[in-house]
Amino acid sequence: MIDRLRLTYCRSIGVQFMHIDDLAIRLWLQERMENSDNRTVLSKADQLRILSTLTKAVVFENSLHTKFVGAKTFSLEGSESLIPLLDLTIERAANKGVREIVIAMAHRGRLNVLVNIMGKRPADMFHEFEDHDAGSDGASGDVKYHLGHSTDWETLEGHRVHLSLCFNPSHLEFVNPVALGRMRAKQDRAGDSQREIGMALLIHGDAAFAGQGVVQESLNLSELEGYHIGGALHIIVNNQIGFTTPPRQARSCTYATDVAKLLQIPIFHVNGEDPEAVAQVIHLAMDYRRQFKRDVVIDMYGYRRHGHNEIDEPSYTQPVLYRAIRERKPVREGYLDHLLSLGQVTREEADEIEAAYKRELEEGLAMARSETYAPPAANATNIWSDYHGGPEETAEDVETGVPVDRLKILLGRTMVVPDGFHMHPRFQRVIHRREEMADGTAPLDWAAGEALAMATLATEGCRVRLSGQDVERGTFSHRHAVLHDFETGETYAPLQHLEEGQAPIDIYNSPLSEAGVVGFEYGYSLDCPEGLVMWEAQFGDFVNAAQVIIDQFIVSGEDKRRRLSGVVLLLPHGFEGQGPEHSSAYIERFLTQAAEHNIQIAQPSTPAQIFHLLRRQVVRKWRKPLIVFTPKSLLRHPAAVSTLDELAAGQFQRVIPDRVIKTENAKRVLLCAGKIYYDVLAARDESKRNDVAIVRLEQFYPLRIHEIQAVVEQYHDGTPVVWVQEEPCNMGAWNYLRMQLGDRLFGKYPFSGIHRAESASPATGSHATHKREQDELIRAAMG
Repeated sequence: MIDRLRLTYCRSIGVQFMHIDDLAIRLWLQERMENSDNRTVLSKADQLRILSTLTKAVVFENSLHTKFVGAKTFSLEGSESLIPLLDLTIERAANKGVREIVIAMAHRGRLNVLVNIMGKRPADMFHEFEDHDAGSDGASGDVKYHLGHSTDWETLEGHRVHLSLCFNPSHLEFVNPVALGRMRAKQDRAGDSQREIGMALLIHGDAAFAGQGVVQESLNLSELEGYHIGGALHIIVNNQIGFTTPPRQARSCTYATDVAKLLQIPIFHVNGEDPEAVAQVIHLAMDYRRQFKRDVVIDMYGYRRHGHNEIDEPSYTQPVLYRAIRERKPVREGYLDHLLSLGQVTREEADEIEAAYKRELEEGLAMARSETYAPPAANATNIWSDYHGGPEETAEDVETGVPVDRLKILLGRTMVVPDGFHMHPRFQRVIHRREEMADGTAPLDWAAGEALAMATLATEGCRVRLSGQDVERGTFSHRHAVLHDFETGETYAPLQHLEEGQAPIDIYNSPLSEAGVVGFEYGYSLDCPEGLVMWEAQFGDFVNAAQVIIDQFIVSGEDKRRRLSGVVLLLPHGFEGQGPEHSSAYIERFLTQAAEHNIQIAQPSTPAQIFHLLRRQVVRKWRKPLIVFTPKSLLRHPAAVSTLDELAAGQFQRVIPDRVIKTENAKRVLLCAGKIYYDVLAARDESKRNDVAIVRLEQFYPLRIHEIQAVVEQYHDGTPVVWVQEEPCNMGAWNYLRMQLGDRLFGKYPFSGIHRAESASPATGSHATHKREQDELIRAAMG
């Protein structure tokens, strides 16, 4: 028995699965491993395929090193078994019914995967190394070992599967939730509620998997209703080192994979120098994932033959390790010796496999350097063919209004529940208020405007998805999109039952995560161009926990990788005395990153404006991420309301003029956005001033200066224009606007700003101090 168990668990494969509480899963794994001694019997054809893919991996790396000396490639040498591992995975997945695989990985081995798995032509890869026409399309681009690719793969049995390799920044693991979101969108598009036809394949490094917190955030999404994809396959390319850092300095746990034990899933550790053991692990992992629809982890041990990159000298910090690596036989040679000893292959067959691939690479290099070389056209995929990016001037103006009668019907249905559903006793007044809004006898509040935006889009056939912390009810108890039976606790979402044939409206409370969830929703938007995909922060301040996703994907995706996205970030913002972590969504950060019409930044001030803004995001074909600074106290402010007629007519207004003060009477023009507008409006009404005009700027970027000019030039030349903001002078929009507009608007109007004093912290923690500062702001604004 002991000998049998050693054969099963103590050769090239080690398995962690006894931590799984479910006895049936443990027995399922034991039966499959112990009955076969944890070995797969391979045919000669299978062994030749493994040898061939290993050979391609080795020859490709050697070719890059000899043809492009000194270039960074982040070589796969020492872990070449990744290529046959991926080959076997894709074959097995496709043969079992998977039709879409989204792959994410960091830069180690990426070039090898691009050519030998993703089917990128060697000529195209070599042309990128030549780097003669980089950026000729006007985009700044990215380095070659961050780029993505897609292809169709046909298995030996004739099944086809589409592969998508996500682009990836140097922030390693942050691409994980993006890939997961993409897969969820693909499954939803296909109506795959069983999560069977798609799979996410995530390739990690050992140091990053143990070290980066977004790994835990992504794993935690695995079994949640709003994020489940039927299980992801995680592959750790375990070099046993991170740059220069050994495991003893990189993690406090035994294995790099220990964080994955939170999911109660098996973790297979396998020696990458034994390709046939790798094959056995693939069979086990893929069968487990298919059976239980849960994540599974393969930890493939190898090494890194060179330094972190090819020009790095690793023996400075690991002299003993790298002496051992230099003396170690390459994986291909070890496997070839094994096959030769079995008589399964001849040296001549192996040499011909190597020679044939060398010829293919030489032909590719010659093509890349020829004058007739033409790179493949970068065409949009089918689902993106009707959408475009580029400057806002190319965006069509669209009408976003909806007839009043239609709005009344839909608004009335947003509070309809099934017979026998017990509403919360205090909710009756909410229903009564919503009924008055639908009748037109009460003005619409923010929640009604938002609900109507979602309802009208869904009934027009556009999918709507909203996730974030507490979004079902809303942080400020305003949305109530998912209702809870007061007696049973069962839930019901009226927005999902507006009418027969509507598109889905999916609203999910998220875990307490920003980076992971924002990354997921961004990924979802990449494969749902026709939908409204939104993430809402609990407070806008917390968006800084997702800064890597914002920097590396949302604001730069089109420029670096020509990838469009219409993802929407809803960020509650406003200075109301709640302290420095509950006041600011960092408008200034987004404005600093706004360039080349890469994003949209808006701060709507009425229910009609959020209605038109969200509808515009979907109705027009121009796709850009949308950053919306949403209100808190304005959600119930008696002046922050709209009529049904305002939703029925027109479109989103980037600038809203003052329609009360006569232009000839104005001696001062206040320009502002968001909550501060209602504060200065109340002060003007209280003081009965008729010489102060208040103009609202509702869209910061792209900034339509000519629309501001059209409003301001209605006033007498020389009338001072004053920007008023709640934020300190080093935050908010003031510095951005001063840079865009100068100290004198259009050569005729003095332009100045009123704001809080500069501060390292967004807001004071003292409510009394906040009130004093706010009073001073309003007095200064009124002159």
